[in-house]
Amino acid sequence: MTQDDDLLTRAQAWLDEDPDQETREELARLIEDGRAGTTDELAVRFAGTLQFGTAGLRGELGAGPMRMNRSVVIRAAAGLAAYLKGKGQEGGLVVIGYDARHKSADFARDTAAVMTGAGLRAALLPRPLPTPVLAYAIRHLGAVAGVEVTASHNPPRDNGYKVYLGDGSQIVPPADAEIAAEIAAVRSLHDVPRPEDGWETLGDEVLDAYLERTDAVLTPGSPRTARTVYTAMHGVGKDVLTAAFARAGFPPPALVAEQADPDPDFPTVAFPNPEEPGAMDLAFEAARAVAPDLVIANDPDADRCAVAVPDADAEGGWRMLRGDEVGALLAAHLVRRGVTGVFAESIVSSSLLGRIAEGAGLGYEETLTGFKWIARVEGLRYGYEEALGYCVDPEGVRDKDGVTAALLVTELASVLKEEGRTLTDLLDDLAVEHGLHATDQLSVRVEDLGIIANAMAALRERPPVALAGLTVVSAEDLTRGTEALPPTDGLRYHLEGDYKARVIVRPSGTEPKLKCYLEVVVPVDGADALPAARATAAELLAAVKRDLAEAAGL
Repeated sequence: MTQDDDLLTRAQAWLDEDPDQETREELARLIEDGRAGTTDELAVRFAGTLQFGTAGLRGELGAGPMRMNRSVVIRAAAGLAAYLKGKGQEGGLVVIGYDARHKSADFARDTAAVMTGAGLRAALLPRPLPTPVLAYAIRHLGAVAGVEVTASHNPPRDNGYKVYLGDGSQIVPPADAEIAAEIAAVRSLHDVPRPEDGWETLGDEVLDAYLERTDAVLTPGSPRTARTVYTAMHGVGKDVLTAAFARAGFPPPALVAEQADPDPDFPTVAFPNPEEPGAMDLAFEAARAVAPDLVIANDPDADRCAVAVPDADAEGGWRMLRGDEVGALLAAHLVRRGVTGVFAESIVSSSLLGRIAEGAGLGYEETLTGFKWIARVEGLRYGYEEALGYCVDPEGVRDKDGVTAALLVTELASVLKEEGRTLTDLLDDLAVEHGLHATDQLSVRVEDLGIIANAMAALRERPPVALAGLTVVSAEDLTRGTEALPPTDGLRYHLEGDYKARVIVRPSGTEPKLKCYLEVVVPVDGADALPAARATAAELLAAVKRDLAEAAGL
């Protein structure tokens, strides 16, 4: 049998099992092309299987085992069901949520059917809702696991499958590998029972309980006067966030109408991610019209929260705060409220959080990237990650939550407004107290994943000895792990000279990107010294970025 014959045989076998008319037709066309001698696209679709890892599944929609589709999701659900039963969870409840992307509702229903057929109980959230509602529902309902069908802020053609266990946190090793092994053991979809009914579709009780819980992140009697512009980025956040704001007594957010309602095609943005260039343009346009105190954005599944503030020096009069800046602001707000417990962040986030925690006498921990690690920190009171993720109520939601983060930052803006101050003023105070912790990122999106592998290999083989004139005093290959961290694919450099700096380089876990996280710390001798410190930091960051790109061959 030739290689092409084998490919066509495997494709036909997949087609024979595919339960989705749309992907069946797509695959049938590719098979016809293959029989006519054009097998390139078919070979890509059958080059392997979409890998299940600690982010679950995420990929482009389409036919075949290397795409997200109903066949892949049914196998994933069957593997998860087998894993749960192997852990003694027979009859346990699996709660399933989904966003408004293409095929999300289908994938959620397929998961409910597979769980029911496997002897587990399944409950679907009533409609597309934010990911934090699913994370909350797991513990609220006493579920043994949860599934959220979402690709978060990925492009419109993508979807994903995120798995949580009964503690309400996303899976970490070795659970991911054990579930992947069970998925691989599924020989045929014909072996997977999928009844037509038998699962529960929940009402609004869980959402109401979540909304009642959101009030707990605020201080009773605190000011609620800050005015906001809000964009849901074509996602599922609007109704839940506006309901939470109404319950809390904040002024109703002014909505960015063009992006307010769910639309899986995300027509107004190139990428539905508040961090991407241009994604916030409509929000800033709305802000210029109504002059609010701040702009708030969620990503499409509303687990992330972006914040922008008025800035006369910024183009258009508004400036997006970095995730590290919002992370520090929320930490300072919680410290002022007198919270106790541990503050935690991932290693790619600003070291300023550690200084704030130390100054307040609170515990502090660094973890690997992702809330699957942050949420597991013992005694966690607050955790954040620079990619706009904030966990401000870990007892309610053990994951990032863009709704409660929006509430808390709006409360902070309200408190400062009553004092005649702004979020920017508080950032200045933190810089004077702890030094200016300036961060930036070198992020390279690629079509060819080999570019990322080559860059990592170049840095491992020829690690830089200096960047921006600062000496590399330590170079860690994180694949070996450290005393505090399990192994991960990443490199970490600490630099010293006239100033201190830190660089971390890692492949993205969810997108075809190489991400390099940069931080420089510039001492600040009083408020008058801030402009000069910012200029120094900007020059250093630009030089570090340039030198790092050269060292990585980018």
